[in-house]
Amino acid sequence: MNAITTMNASQRFHAIMEGRPFDRLPLVEWAAWWQDQTVVNWHQQGLPKDLTDRYDICEHFGLELWYQDWLRPRHWECPGALYHGGPIINDERGYNYENIHQHLFNWPVDKQKWAQWAEKREQRDDVLLWFSLDGFFWFPRTIFGIENHLLAFYDEPELMHRMNDELANWMISTIDTICEVCTPDFMTFAEDMSYNNGPMLSEDMFNEFMLPYYQRVVPHLKKKGIKVIVDSDGDITEALPWFEAAGVEGILPLERQAGVDIDALQSISPDMCFVGHFDKLTMDKGEERMRQEFERLLPAASKGRFIPSCDHQTPPAVSYDDYKLYMELFTEYAHKAGALMNTT
Repeated sequence: MNAITTMNASQRFHAIMEGRPFDRLPLVEWAAWWQDQTVVNWHQQGLPKDLTDRYDICEHFGLELWYQDWLRPRHWECPGALYHGGPIINDERGYNYENIHQHLFNWPVDKQKWAQWAEKREQRDDVLLWFSLDGFFWFPRTIFGIENHLLAFYDEPELMHRMNDELANWMISTIDTICEVCTPDFMTFAEDMSYNNGPMLSEDMFNEFMLPYYQRVVPHLKKKGIKVIVDSDGDITEALPWFEAAGVEGILPLERQAGVDIDALQSISPDMCFVGHFDKLTMDKGEERMRQEFERLLPAASKGRFIPSCDHQTPPAVSYDDYKLYMELFTEYAHKAGALMNTT
């Protein structure tokens, strides 16, 4: 097969996600670095100190610019939890769902920002656009708190359904507002509903409390031409078919330390798309170890429907020189994957 024409970031993303030939893999960090640790360290190790913005740092390293807007169902004036993972309703301050309802589902879409991003995507070949929404596991957890949320599946089923019904309605309205300006390339539902031992709820609970709302929102996204991806940490293997049945098209970040394996995922769901899975704990171990990790991912990446990237934020142990070496290897293997895809 002849080498294909060089693609822009949007063309490359859609080609890979649809299993079509591509010129090379995207060079991408889907999650920003630890600004208060990793980036602070890099400023002491050679990264220009005036580079603090996520996208400026991407340009410095030669990464594509995946502009992300995370739209929250909770307004910034909504009361917060007293501690991390705590409730914002039914605590000692007396808040309940009705008390905070005025602060929900009214986060404004910055249409001017989206217009500027859309213009950049037209003018440059390294820009891709996406947005994130709190998912149907994530959002109730932020209201109930971690522990109470897991109990609420049994203790507060009507309220759980009300929350997710209202969330789905707000999502559809938000999607329409963004699409008045442009069509993003993809979106992510933030869920984080798995840990090292798998999902935090059963398939029955997923089908009862989450599936009906995915089935309302996902078709709306697809009708708009937006790829649908779920962001869940931990081992997503067991829940992968649940999301596929809900119409979701992809999963990220495939954390290696949680035992996720790309070959197993592609075997279970060959039509699903994946982003991430490069073991971040190899990034301070030198060239040989990083090269071994790229070699592990190369066969899966050359099949399409998989975009390797760090499987979460680059940790502070990774030095500036480590990351420059990582980028050299990433570039090498990005082209290797494209070449393999186009010779099979």
